[in-house]
Amino acid sequence: MSGGERAVLVRLGLGDPVRPGDLEEFHALACSAGAEPVATITGRRDRPDPRYFVGSGKAEEIASAARAADAQLILVDHPLTPSQQRNLEKLSGVRVLDRSGLILDIFAQRARSFEGKLEVELARLKHLSTRLVRGWTHLERQKGGIGLRGGPGETQLETDRRLLAARMRSVTRRLERLKQQRDTGRSARAAVPVPSVALVGYTNAGKSTLFRALTGSDVYIANQLFATLDPTVRRLRLPAPVVIADTVGFIRELPHELIAAFQATLQEAREAQLLLHVIDASDPQRDEHIGEVNAVLREIGAGAIPQLRIYNKIDRLGLAPRLERDADLQASRIWLSAAEETGLEWLRAAIAERLELQVRRRWLRLPASAGALRARLYAADVVRAERSREDGALELQVELPAAELAAWAAQPGVHLLTHAASVPHAASAAHAGTAPQAAAATAPCAAQEGYLESVAAPDSSAVRY
Repeated sequence: MSGGERAVLVRLGLGDPVRPGDLEEFHALACSAGAEPVATITGRRDRPDPRYFVGSGKAEEIASAARAADAQLILVDHPLTPSQQRNLEKLSGVRVLDRSGLILDIFAQRARSFEGKLEVELARLKHLSTRLVRGWTHLERQKGGIGLRGGPGETQLETDRRLLAARMRSVTRRLERLKQQRDTGRSARAAVPVPSVALVGYTNAGKSTLFRALTGSDVYIANQLFATLDPTVRRLRLPAPVVIADTVGFIRELPHELIAAFQATLQEAREAQLLLHVIDASDPQRDEHIGEVNAVLREIGAGAIPQLRIYNKIDRLGLAPRLERDADLQASRIWLSAAEETGLEWLRAAIAERLELQVRRRWLRLPASAGALRARLYAADVVRAERSREDGALELQVELPAAELAAWAAQPGVHLLTHAASVPHAASAAHAGTAPQAAAATAPCAAQEGYLESVAAPDSSAVRY
């Protein structure tokens, strides 16, 4: 869509009158795409008309409004079949775009990363493929008969189909390669386990504003629908490090082509341990929007991931920040204002609570062959002390949340010590003159005892800081 196109907006209430909130959202969508709304046509029908979707009388009204306003575009806030779209274009003489096509156009304008552009292209190609058949009226298949079978129209249409299918395969292959690269990076991050959190929510609920308030990241923020598409991932410092991702916003009747194409981008939500569901508290349709977001989350396979609901924009309601708990006394709802950065301390505390991020200091025993594992622990900046055993094994004192501590302890050959002391330790390089038996003399337990919980090291001479 070229910027500044004069557009007639069409919205019907199917079974019910048109709701003002739906009309305002569609107007915002049109403006986000760069259109200039010059007229709005509304109506009510029990069911869509198979020819025009809106009925013949309403179709004539739309065509007259487009001519009177000198519009170049008609935007219909409903999904249209290819024949309905073509019939409206033939009647009005101007281009017609349905809701799916409009959202795809916005995504095409906003995508910035290479992967995002490919995902949008694949979605548009899939959308176009449903409209290619019988769409080329000047090249329709000729009637059968001697000397008339397989005319040039059929040849051109088949060529278009083949080229479209080839392009879709090419884009899909490139996306698969990018997905492999993303999976490789995710595997590398998983080698140093850090809890991940994803921001999800209805578009324009304030996710990016909250992301900037939490992380200080200079992400793009604008009061428009789908201001950001490409996911942004940053580290968030709580009692322990957390990875937080800002994802694309959802909307009602999100085209299935987009959901299918954005699987790689939405994977940040699927891989998260906790979803921060950002809600515009000032929106009168917030409950409906919550349902729309949850429906998309179920569709992408993220419906079972625990959620923390964030009621944003409370400054518009004059409310004070607060934390609410559910029947199990678990933090479940946070009321805050990301724009004014009030209530963020409640949110940080709730994230730490839900992810069990209270840090614990424990000792891990690693076999002598686990040099790579030791390096990963140091890379994660969680090692607070280290000592060597006479048998070559290493014992590291680490600070980690319970869940991460359990993940590290589950690595092959790693043990979580019952007590900090153990059998005699070898002298470290920093304490070469220390007798190895000194550590053994003060050891409160023998090496063969179980591994449950650790305490502080009893002999500082055997510890390297």
